[in-house]
Amino acid sequence: MTLVEAFLEILERPTTGAMIIGMIQILGPVWIAFFIGIMVGWAWKPAWASLGKRKFDFSAPSSPSALIPSPVEGFGSTQILDSSVLDNRLENERVELPGVDNVVSSSSKRRKEENAVVKNEDLLHLYNLVERKDGGPPWNHMMDRSTQNMSYQAWQRDPEHGPPQYCSRTVYEDATPDLLRDFFWDDEFRMKWDDMLIHAAIIEECPTTGTMIVHWIRKFPFFCSNREYTIGRRIWESGRSYYCVTKGVPCPSVPRKDKPRRVDLYYSSWYIQAVESRKRDGELSACEVIFFHHEDMGIPWEIARFGVRQGMWGAARNIERGFRAYQKARVSGAPVSHPALMAQINTKIDPDYLQILEGEEESSETQILDLPEKPKGGVNIPKLLIFGGAVVIACSLDRGLLTKPLILGVARTFGNIGKRACPRTN
Repeated sequence: MTLVEAFLEILERPTTGAMIIGMIQILGPVWIAFFIGIMVGWAWKPAWASLGKRKFDFSAPSSPSALIPSPVEGFGSTQILDSSVLDNRLENERVELPGVDNVVSSSSKRRKEENAVVKNEDLLHLYNLVERKDGGPPWNHMMDRSTQNMSYQAWQRDPEHGPPQYCSRTVYEDATPDLLRDFFWDDEFRMKWDDMLIHAAIIEECPTTGTMIVHWIRKFPFFCSNREYTIGRRIWESGRSYYCVTKGVPCPSVPRKDKPRRVDLYYSSWYIQAVESRKRDGELSACEVIFFHHEDMGIPWEIARFGVRQGMWGAARNIERGFRAYQKARVSGAPVSHPALMAQINTKIDPDYLQILEGEEESSETQILDLPEKPKGGVNIPKLLIFGGAVVIACSLDRGLLTKPLILGVARTFGNIGKRACPRTN
């Protein structure tokens, strides 16, 4: 009996319980072998497997081409960088428009910018992403959903090199840019709504620009190790709009270990601005967040792409619930955490400064495409294997993209397939 005939026989069984038992009997050995293969493959990796791979250049702008052991030893307190360290690590000068008065200090600023962990080039890159002028491949539309207090759109694209890249646009009703800026930076509060973030600490910070290097550890399922991040982040303020850049950066003070596994290629950035409410009352009482994300966690990109599609909307709703809880806490007078206070220290720029920077580089417009509808048909057997991989990455990428709702989304998808294949009769 062929595999297809076996599945058809199962779908013809009179009760749901009989169908489930039949599926377990057929797929049980497959799942066991599948998960054993995943665990063995991730636990053992020969040195030659990494040869020839393109390494991420942290000295260049973070580009998507387009959201620990318990506290680490020695990081019980945050390092405040003095002026000599700032010259080598973080830029501590306010950005000004080029002019005659700036000629004397321009070379010094350039040296500091070259050694900064988050640079003006990162700001320009995010600006070009927002304006769709980064010259990357076209964006494919994935999703358009809304609730009473939020609207959400999402896109995805595949660069020539690197993992899939994602963009989303979320409009929150009754929200302000300042509060959303603080919310995304507030790691202390994040641990209350993001149950995968098990450790977050500030390693270095600049009290002048608000630039930080933070250390994260995220919890993963039992069959793979947790993931570790060293993230540089900085905010530029242009009027009441904010360009918030976070990216993976090298950090010698956090030694690399076998476990948790270090994620080097990481980019997660926001553009936040006030917009008109859906009430159309002329008031800027809503807030728009344009979000860009990609990372390479050693998970097959085909599986990641499928998993993101299934879990993205659930993740967006979870972030919105976290933000509303944060909003209530701030209204009630809850103390502002140190990370949120650091978010309020940022680099002020004139809106014309970005246009001047953009004029120095050639950029081409990036297209936005609509994904063609997939033809409806029977069960696609290979997707059953992808489901197993989706479970693996359910807790992988930043909370803005993938979360535990991914698992439920995938389950619902295959549940609907079963209903179409074997409709109920009255």
